[in-house]
Amino acid sequence: MKQKNILVSLLLAAASAMPVAADEGMWLLPFLKQQNSEQLKKAGLLMDVGDIYAPDSTSLKDAVVIFGGGCTGEVISSEGLILTNHHCGYDAIQQHSSVEHDYLTDGFWAMDKSQELPTPGLQVRFIDKIEEVTDYVNKAIEESGDEMNAYNAAFLNEKAREYIGEEFLTENPFAEVVIKPFYGGNRFFLFVQTVYNDVRMVGAPPSSIGKFGADTDNWMWPRHTGDFSLFRVYTAPDGKPAMYSADNVPMKPKRYFNISLKGVQENDYTMIMGFPGTTNRYFTSWEVKEMRDVENATRINMRGVRQKEMLDEMLADPAVRIQYSSKYAHSSNYHKNAIGMNRGIDKLDVIGDKQKQEEALRLWAAANNRPEYIAALDSIEAIMGELSAVDYLYNQLLEGVNIAIECIKIPPTGMLIKALEEKDKAKADTLLQAVKEGYARFADKDYNRQVDRRVTKAMLKAYRDAVPEKDRIEIFNFIDKKYKGDIDRFVDDAFETSVFASDANFEKFCKKPSAKVLKNDLLVMQRNSFVNKWNELNAQLRPLSRRLTKAKKTYIQGLLKMAGDAPTYPDANFTIRLTYGNVLPYSPADGVQYDFYTTQRGILEKEDPDNWEFVVPARLKELIYQKDFGEYAMPNGELPICFLSNNDITGGNSGSPVINANGELIGAAFDGNWEAMSGDIVFEKGLQRCINVDIRYILFIIDKYAGAKNLIDEMTIVR
Repeated sequence: MKQKNILVSLLLAAASAMPVAADEGMWLLPFLKQQNSEQLKKAGLLMDVGDIYAPDSTSLKDAVVIFGGGCTGEVISSEGLILTNHHCGYDAIQQHSSVEHDYLTDGFWAMDKSQELPTPGLQVRFIDKIEEVTDYVNKAIEESGDEMNAYNAAFLNEKAREYIGEEFLTENPFAEVVIKPFYGGNRFFLFVQTVYNDVRMVGAPPSSIGKFGADTDNWMWPRHTGDFSLFRVYTAPDGKPAMYSADNVPMKPKRYFNISLKGVQENDYTMIMGFPGTTNRYFTSWEVKEMRDVENATRINMRGVRQKEMLDEMLADPAVRIQYSSKYAHSSNYHKNAIGMNRGIDKLDVIGDKQKQEEALRLWAAANNRPEYIAALDSIEAIMGELSAVDYLYNQLLEGVNIAIECIKIPPTGMLIKALEEKDKAKADTLLQAVKEGYARFADKDYNRQVDRRVTKAMLKAYRDAVPEKDRIEIFNFIDKKYKGDIDRFVDDAFETSVFASDANFEKFCKKPSAKVLKNDLLVMQRNSFVNKWNELNAQLRPLSRRLTKAKKTYIQGLLKMAGDAPTYPDANFTIRLTYGNVLPYSPADGVQYDFYTTQRGILEKEDPDNWEFVVPARLKELIYQKDFGEYAMPNGELPICFLSNNDITGGNSGSPVINANGELIGAAFDGNWEAMSGDIVFEKGLQRCINVDIRYILFIIDKYAGAKNLIDEMTIVR
């Protein structure tokens, strides 16, 4: 009896750590009716669940897109207008910016379609079909003889093409089909999506609105950021996807969102549909500890060093600011994320909760004669013990060198050296052309050698300080021997003498290619030493990762068995999901109570003309002082800026539509809150909040600030 009581208490204690609670979750659309109908209605949904997702007809799902490579967007007009976050459109805004046309600083608004800017490389994807293919994939994996193919994207995509058929792909040249694993490889789903390549920039507020608060306010509440931008999808005249052409026309979408001006009140129903990137809700306590002590700790240290050097250069030169604004934003976002996550892991005792979950599974497995689940836990513990030392070196190399030092990305030259030494002119000419193409990609318009030289010096020193001498990349032996350990002098020489140090140096080399020159090239030596260590560490990690993946599959299977009939959702993997909840305030600490919305008053309260993060545009100040908010004001006359909901989101959900009980658009999700930064590992019901920009503020900026009434007129607005 005593053991049974212990089991019950541990199961209850573990519930908060298990991804099975009905008031959280990133839910799979095909299971909404089966798993979530009752909870959706209880939360306040008024529309039919079948209008959220319908496998055989149009639904809200058809108005939600993958925007670019890692964000969500939504269609908001019958002419293919796409709303997403400013930070999601940031690369495109930067791409179109120059010192003469600084759209990052000034914003951009197309007052008619002829002014919309084609954005090469930007794609939008619509999901056409979702189908479970677990039995099909398991059979293919068994026939392959390698169970790790369950996680091999190339293998799964090949099977996806076989499943859908080459005839379909031939008839639909812009279709993509992928299979992804879910629940640790215990289930598989196939996704058919259509890719649109002609995407044009339509509107973006200045960064002083779209990034208001920048690094200081990132992940924080209260928030006053107009984090949105607008794009448009174009098709061939017949409505089919096409590459860019001046003859293309605005898309006629299957579905688009109506926009509500009715606003939000506390406890109002909200749902968010989008493409959450990665969560680790099924992490064990050992994995959480490794993330805290190795991955996050390294990211915090190394990115802090890099960002200081970058920012100093950006603040000193407007051209550098434009070149490096996107790189800096990407880096700083997850730098602060790592700080907040580690804080949350400790403050909320996430490791302790995971340990309770593991002990509950052990007891349940023992009581139900399932020793394989106990064995899986023992294996995970042992593997993580072996993995830790190698993982430390890998992350130091990843964050300190691979991500931070741009000149590591110079093109490989080993094969060219060999061809030159063998005096094989035809082969050498072909390889030289490949090196030229690689150099063009490396030294693009957003690369600045002065910045990279400065960052390289700082990062090599930080890496040297963090890694024991015997485990460092080989270049340090050369620096110690030839430069007496003087990293600055080595880097200066490299950036003066290397073939890749300037266009002039590269052109000189191409006129008279030499194997000896490349073998003695300092940047080539540095790159090769990095590649050698990178390959060495990956070779050590690979068998450990295979063993861990197999044990995790069994462990997750055990959690699902223990959950029984309770609704469960898989970790995020950048596939379309629905999360539902309500508009809610929260209390982050004793005596502190945050309201669920912010207004224009906070913009002026935060204003600091001497701090680039909190500059307020003169036009916006004028509108605020005059209280010229038009129909976008709340009943009390204030202008809403942002609001909170308890929707379960993560990276990739940026730009996702926030939808009310009637299926109307009320905002765009753009951030999470500082107090629940461990949310990718465990959902914190009382603290976790999604920060959304209010659709009324978005329309106010488009209409009153920018004067782009043409865009307002094409939307369907519910007043």
